Amino acid sequence: MRFDVVTLFPEMIIDAASYGVTGRAIERQIVSLSVWNPRDYTIDKHRTVDDRPYGGGPGMVMKYQPLHDAVNGAKQAASGTAKVVYLSPQGKPITQALLSEACNISQLILIAGRYEGVDERFVKMDCDDEWSVGDYVISGGELGALIVIDAVTRLLPGVLGHEESAQQDSHMNGLLDYPHFTRPEQLERTSVPDVLLSGNHADIAIWRMKQALGRTWQRRPDLLKNKNLSAEQEYLLQQFKSEVE
Repeated sequence: MRFDVVTLFPEMIIDAASYGVTGRAIERQIVSLSVWNPRDYTIDKHRTVDDRPYGGGPGMVMKYQPLHDAVNGAKQAASGTAKVVYLSPQGKPITQALLSEACNISQLILIAGRYEGVDERFVKMDCDDEWSVGDYVISGGELGALIVIDAVTRLLPGVLGHEESAQQDSHMNGLLDYPHFTRPEQLERTSVPDVLLSGNHADIAIWRMKQALGRTWQRRPDLLKNKNLSAEQEYLLQQFKSEVE
């Protein structure tokens, strides 16, 4: 899979993506990453990428032409169909399901906006979608782009050391993850749950499902509203509630 990021701060993307899971995936050529600076596509001596907004108001707006030409440069660098996504507070919320679908895209071009935003004509004419990392505002789309790259990369075959790791992450099955424990077995006044020491994998699987359901109910009940629970899951959730109460 190929990622391309249109950004005024290419070093920020390249440096951050060189670490951890994404960095190893790039080294192993499972994914590739390229950056495109709109300033390289300006036509004036000052390399201007922004201008004052029509209608007045604070801040500056990124101009259409440098962004458009940077996207075209990214598209021409690869064959196949590309999806262009603008990282924006107005975009659809990024979910695990959306990221899973993105794994089927051969080239994902991410637009990292700055200032007050980008010319709306660029969004309408050049972008296929708008994605948001949450209901808050950050200084630019670079961090959002890095989140998308990391989250999608870890879902690709051969990236993680254990193929089941990504499938057991929070949100993969619509639930939060169950609690995890490691050595030492005893820590101050708490100890690892007995079931995890039993060696009974069937009992462990049931306990983990109950904990995932219960944790989701406690922390993100909104997720359960959109999930059709099986009869077994309903029973386990009721068990969890009874134990808590």
